[in-house]
Amino acid sequence: MVAVALLSNPKSTGNRELLPRIRTYCAQHPDIFHYEAESAERTGEALRAIASVHPRVLVINGGDGTVQAALTELHNGAHFGGNPPPVAVLPNGKTNLIALDLGSVGDPVKALEQILEIARTDMEDHIVERELIALTEGEHSNRAVLGMFLGGAGLADTILYCRNKVYPLGLPNGVSHVLAGLAVFFSLFSGLSGRFLPPKPKPVSVSLTRDGQISGNFAFMIVTTLERLVLGATTGPESGMKLMAVERSGWSLLRTLVTSIRGRLGQDEVKGLHIHNGDMIRIESDDTSVILDGEEFHAKAGRPIVLRATAPMNFLRLAA
Repeated sequence: MVAVALLSNPKSTGNRELLPRIRTYCAQHPDIFHYEAESAERTGEALRAIASVHPRVLVINGGDGTVQAALTELHNGAHFGGNPPPVAVLPNGKTNLIALDLGSVGDPVKALEQILEIARTDMEDHIVERELIALTEGEHSNRAVLGMFLGGAGLADTILYCRNKVYPLGLPNGVSHVLAGLAVFFSLFSGLSGRFLPPKPKPVSVSLTRDGQISGNFAFMIVTTLERLVLGATTGPESGMKLMAVERSGWSLLRTLVTSIRGRLGQDEVKGLHIHNGDMIRIESDDTSVILDGEEFHAKAGRPIVLRATAPMNFLRLAA
């Protein structure tokens, strides 16, 4: 048994500069088993090799796609005999929402050092459970893809706009996200759209097993199993997936932002803001995109996006 098994994707953007430091650190610590998989297709092979060394903690080092591929393989495969080790995520990639939820921030090598220290203890105070989102395109179609954060409607359009229009400018991630946000607000308040602005979101219908149905044009929609929603809203003690959607109105988005700044998001009623829970969520549209942990999927007429909450999986949170 080793303390930590580290699964790295050497082709992820964040690892282009980071990986030499990671390799050096692992070489200095023999109780870390380091496996590099250059594509999502090799994730199953990687986890079979990792399972053979019986790690106490599995650490994922890569972008959103690497995390998604590992979680999907852990859920669908049986590499650890149905008892996988707790999962930790290094702060790598452009968004890091899962890493942030688990308290993994700052320098990735220092985060790995902290994970190794925790793995040498009983870890009890650091183990947390998180359900995952299982996504299929259609009711009973393809093999489910697993993740923890989905952006839809206008948010998905904004993510794609940032990825395709803003990131190529070579600006720092923080600056890119601010520019994309300003473009969204300008588009909402001005009513304009065009080549250099995010597109107008298309109408969607969202059905939830617990809370009925909402329909319309939404500037912002997320589904997550993380402990906190974006903008600072807590998800509460309920199990299942949490949905937050803001209607396509500059004032609705501004009211939501102000409520978030006041620390009241999820507590005060806000016109145009919808927060719900569900064990199964259907997203229907003639043509709209959703982004699950960085990967794009499409809802089309007669082929909805179906989300289901999975059984809880153990994760390692750095802050006890």
